[in-house]
Amino acid sequence: MSPTATDTEPTQPPPGDDHAFFGQPRGLMTLSGLEVWERFSFLGMQAILVLYFADTVARGGMGMEPGTAASVSAAYGTLVYLVSVAGGWLADRILGSYRAVLYGGILIACGHYAMAVPSDAMTWTGLGLISAGTGLLKPNVATMVGKLYRTADERRDAGFALYYMGINIGAFLGPLVTGWLGDHASWHWGFSAAAVGMTLGLIQYVLGRRHLAGRKHSAEFALEPAPMRRAVRLIVIGAVVVAAVATALALTGLLTMGRFVDLLTLVSVIAPVVYFAVMFRSPRVTGEERGRLRPYVVLFLASVVFNFILFQAYSTMMLLASTNARTEILGFHFPASWYASALGAFEVALAPVVAAAWARMGPRQPHASNKIAIGVILGGLSFLLMVLPTSGHTGDTYRMAAWWIVGSYLLLGLGDILLETSGMSATTKLAPKAFASQTMALWFLSLALANGIQAQAVKLYGEVSNPAYFGVNGAIAVVAGVAVIAAAPWLKRTMHPVH
Repeated sequence: MSPTATDTEPTQPPPGDDHAFFGQPRGLMTLSGLEVWERFSFLGMQAILVLYFADTVARGGMGMEPGTAASVSAAYGTLVYLVSVAGGWLADRILGSYRAVLYGGILIACGHYAMAVPSDAMTWTGLGLISAGTGLLKPNVATMVGKLYRTADERRDAGFALYYMGINIGAFLGPLVTGWLGDHASWHWGFSAAAVGMTLGLIQYVLGRRHLAGRKHSAEFALEPAPMRRAVRLIVIGAVVVAAVATALALTGLLTMGRFVDLLTLVSVIAPVVYFAVMFRSPRVTGEERGRLRPYVVLFLASVVFNFILFQAYSTMMLLASTNARTEILGFHFPASWYASALGAFEVALAPVVAAAWARMGPRQPHASNKIAIGVILGGLSFLLMVLPTSGHTGDTYRMAAWWIVGSYLLLGLGDILLETSGMSATTKLAPKAFASQTMALWFLSLALANGIQAQAVKLYGEVSNPAYFGVNGAIAVVAGVAVIAAAPWLKRTMHPVH
């Protein structure tokens, strides 16, 4: 129902005549605005994080070797997506979506402000807060967008398109601001910009809260009072114990950064294996649903392969750009981290083109599995492209033209559009009904696993030649994409009702 002057919270999607934001509900503007600033802060920080890790201590960095810097950056991404699985459960059972997003945003902002302090301890504290906050915010904003619409509302797909455009606008703008500050002032000034961005997002989120349908103080599937108190108590005690044990192990030298990275990789591998095993063995999953899970495992692994490449746009590709790419176009000089903005720019520009192409093709468009396969192949080609300008060179004495990295990001951006939209859609349709509310968890586990594998593979960056590194990883992705295409007849037959 529509907001009123009373204290009653809106619990239903807004009426069909609410077309205040480009023909969409007003709440979409609030949520899209939040995502613009959240992606601005998250990806703006991530674009300079690996450069900060790898920069010398004398220049304000942490003095890590390039491979180590990329590995730690990937481990941070692994932690973010592992926590996101728990974030969805907390919103469903304890906090409710509105409060989960609000508290998550507050933690993210506090994390960025902590990173603005030039201290190693504050850097690690900030990354921990951002991981916890993103885990609460990220899986629940999309859920709130869905609540703005009735099931049969034909504006739903267009609304999500606007929402994802907001994500990519933030991904484009963030590295421009943080990169310039990191290059011209200090890395910590760049982190400060991310903090201000998240603060602005929170302010407009709170101011626009009355337009958010379904905003309630309680969770949608809240636990009973006694189980809820027990769950909260266990969560708090567990967090304190884990923090205390980790601190003690770190102080004694038993828990090193390398071992922590390895531990996160191990968890990222075990979690999806356990998750799929539970679904396959659950008595609540029918034989027909179990049959649809088998092709989904293939798509899940395809997502892992592609995102293994995609996430390196903010790690090894940033390192390569900082040492071996020209940072000028037509006489204009720019920070190396600005290359990361190209990815967001291409996705903003290409998403409407791809959507229009699918609409024009109608029933003749490729099957979802083939779209995903093409996305994986494009990801692999983006790395294979880097073999050409890096061949025949060693060290950081040469500079490739900017267009090589821009071209790589063009292929990667197009692949991301093809894979992410089709992958999320397939996830929601193929997941068993008993696990329908946890479909986002499945997708986040594929992203966590991609980062976990990346955290190990990028250790080779700088140890082997650049052509070998990018060539082998790119070739593996291309072969994986071709394998999915080869399996297309079986996938089409078993993925019903996905087309």
